[in-house]
Amino acid sequence: MKNSSVKVLQPSGSLDASKSQEFRDKITEILESGAKTVLIDFQNVTFMDSSGFGAVVLALKILRAADIKLVLCSLNEQVRLLFELTDMDKVFEIFPNQDEFHKLTN
Repeated sequence: MKNSSVKVLQPSGSLDASKSQEFRDKITEILESGAKTVLIDFQNVTFMDSSGFGAVVLALKILRAADIKLVLCSLNEQVRLLFELTDMDKVFEIFPNQDEFHKLTN
C-alpha cells in the first residue's frame, strides 16, 4: 500500500535550464496538494546540469518552509556525483529506489 501523503515526481531526460521552470511549476502544484512528503525519482533522468540542480535545491527550501519533506531516489552516477561534489548528499535523504523508500516509510 502506497502512502497517500507521498507525492512522487518523476522527471525524465535532461533536467536542465529548459526543464527547470516546468519542474518548479510541479513543485508549486505539489505544495497546494497537501502532500506531507515529496519523493523525486530520478530513474528516468539521464543528465542534470546546474540549473536543474538549482531547481532541486530550491524545491527543498520551498518545501521545507511549508513543512513538507523532500526525499530523492534512483540517482544515476552523474546526478549522484553532482550531489556528492556539492556535499548536498548530506542535506538530502537519498534512497536507492522507490521500493526502498516505501519499505522504510511504511
